[in-house]
Amino acid sequence: MPIKNILVVDDSPTDLRYLSDILAKSGYAVTTAESAEEALAKVKQQRPDLVLMDVVMPGQNGYQATRTLSKDNATKDIPVIIVTTKGQETDRVWGMRQGARDYIVKPVSQADLLAKISALG
Repeated sequence: MPIKNILVVDDSPTDLRYLSDILAKSGYAVTTAESAEEALAKVKQQRPDLVLMDVVMPGQNGYQATRTLSKDNATKDIPVIIVTTKGQETDRVWGMRQGARDYIVKPVSQADLLAKISALG
């Protein structure tokens, strides 16, 4: 399934804008959410082709939201790429165990992000 619609989840307005700009310039339709709770609601409403999920956010964290999406029959086929400052190997392994398809450590390189998205599509 080609990836066209991407939900970007991050509580940082700067990171939201940076990621959204990269994706929009590359031809993707972008929706944003500023919390895991907002993201879960938007995924159920809009059915994006991909979710880029931050980890460190107020309220529910990105690991919890990724686990929720990967365990729900209605959303388990929507891939999640975790995009976070948490760069330890244990963080990456934990993120993948929650159901993420890939893991990117900030600062995000445009080429790396687009390559990982392309690999999923």
